[in-house]
Amino acid sequence: MDASTVLWKNIGPNKLRSSFQREKNMEKQQLLELIRQGTNAWNTWRQQNPSEEPDLHEEDLSNSNLSGANLSRVNLSGATISGANLSKANLSWSIMIGADLRKADVSEANLTSADLSGADATEANFTRANFTDAVLIDTNFNNADLSEANFAGADLTGAYLKEANLRGAFITQTQLDKARAPEELPPPR
Repeated sequence: MDASTVLWKNIGPNKLRSSFQREKNMEKQQLLELIRQGTNAWNTWRQQNPSEEPDLHEEDLSNSNLSGANLSRVNLSGATISGANLSKANLSWSIMIGADLRKADVSEANLTSADLSGADATEANFTRANFTDAVLIDTNFNNADLSEANFAGADLTGAYLKEANLRGAFITQTQLDKARAPEELPPPR
């Protein structure tokens, strides 16, 4: 009998699950404290823990200054990041499904292969952002600044682009054809 089987029999599944959940909550609190210390502290921790894929889903990071932060491979699904400064942040391979990015500054950020499906990026600034191979299905970019952004290989199926600034953006007509018609509005939040 291995150690995990003994632990399972002695503690029981419910206690083991709640112990695991407490550990995950503790880890999340430590991550939040670290991110609140600023970009330098966060980036140092990321350099020391390159295999970690932090889970900050559904957390409130609104109005945070995360400029230049290494947020690659971070789970930010459902997170509130509205009004945050994410300029020049590395968000490659991050999961931001359903995230609230309203009025966030994400200019010059690396969003390569990120998944922003269903995210609300109304009035966000993505000037010169790199969306190469990003998944942007049903993302709300209404009134967003996407000028000079790179959308090479990005999936914009169902994306909302009403009054979005696409001046100088690298985007194909085929990608635009997959986006929603300008008169279609996203569901209310």
